[in-house]
Amino acid sequence: MRLLIAAWAATRTVVLLCVFKVITVPGPDVTSDVSVIYQGWYRVLSTGVFPPDDVTWQYPPAAALAILSPALLPFLEYPAAFYVLACAADAAAFALLLYASRRGAGRERGRSRAGAWVWVAGVPLLGPTVYARYDLMVTTVAVAALLVLARSPRTAGALAAFGALLKVWPALLLAGTPRGRVTRAVWGAAVVTALVLTAAFAAAMPGALDFLTHQRDRGTEVESVGALVFHVARHFGWEGQVLLNYGSVEFLGPYVDLVSTAALLCTAAAFGWLLRWRLRAVEWTASTAADAAFAAVLLFTVTSRVISPQYMVWLVGLAAVCVTLRTGRQGLPAVLVVVATGVTLLEFPLNFGSVVASDALGVTLLVVRNGLLVAAAVLACARLWRTTVTEPLRRAEQAGGDGEGEDGGDGRGDGRGRRQRAPEREDGLVPR
Repeated sequence: MRLLIAAWAATRTVVLLCVFKVITVPGPDVTSDVSVIYQGWYRVLSTGVFPPDDVTWQYPPAAALAILSPALLPFLEYPAAFYVLACAADAAAFALLLYASRRGAGRERGRSRAGAWVWVAGVPLLGPTVYARYDLMVTTVAVAALLVLARSPRTAGALAAFGALLKVWPALLLAGTPRGRVTRAVWGAAVVTALVLTAAFAAAMPGALDFLTHQRDRGTEVESVGALVFHVARHFGWEGQVLLNYGSVEFLGPYVDLVSTAALLCTAAAFGWLLRWRLRAVEWTASTAADAAFAAVLLFTVTSRVISPQYMVWLVGLAAVCVTLRTGRQGLPAVLVVVATGVTLLEFPLNFGSVVASDALGVTLLVVRNGLLVAAAVLACARLWRTTVTEPLRRAEQAGGDGEGEDGGDGRGDGRGRRQRAPEREDGLVPR
């Protein structure tokens, strides 16, 4: 425990020294998003309206709370206050993971400190970017939602909805909730929370829903999986450009629309797979909701038109929850995500010039990072399917072959020689 806390304190001190520019990190100044963009939004939001006609504002309405949060520390300048609050959110997620692991150290043997170690190691691997974006705050909300699910489904649903109103992706936390009473409680609380908060923002601040139309004309961001097509094509005469567009560095030119549309179709296919998994799953364990959320966000990330560096903290947080819950089997995908986070630091900001230029180093870093993410997504989905669909069905078939579950056997047959699904426990999980 002491070693964990010391490692967290040491690594976070380094991150803070980087964002306060005591330590200089090569490459673009990642803190400009806070000192220029966020602070500019802060001035507008402080007047009671969302940024008008600003296509770079692409966030749900609760994101205003993150941008306005430095007002809680009026004795600090805006950037300094933001970094301190980001560090506080980091500490909160770490504390939640530690508490979850301690609850499993005694009577309840289903928890591990490995998740806290994943968080301690993974977050600083992103470098100063992790404290210079508000994604860490969103991830802390998501971590809390998953860890509280077993004890308070309605609280988990409310937290997932609040996270989705901060940055959309926490809505994917709802994908793996156990069918039945738990899902009704979680989804019901999420819907009510989302409707109430959205209505409140829409009534109080004009422009709360403008973000819905601000991403329609985006290109393909240079760090995404689809962008590799154009990084290679530039060496064979492709005549497109790399420009700052809609708040990110994107490819614009011939066939970009085609690749962007293909990315959207891949995202739709990923959601289709998630729906098929949910319909086919026959067994839930204490880790299934976290495993499903991890797989879903990985799918969303690798099929997206944009993979901004800060997206990695989402995956680190979900990976940490998965390995905290020992019943899960997402250890290898979690390791791949941590390694990919370290490679992300190499491509942004350290060698972002090479990425933009599509030179050998830049393309190699993207191939490695994106390859690790794709591999993690495939493995996470395969393991989720195996633990909730394949293995339970195989056990049922083996039990049927031994004469259990047959008609006139132990009373649990369905009249066709197949074993019925075991009854749900009070917490909505199916006993193994």
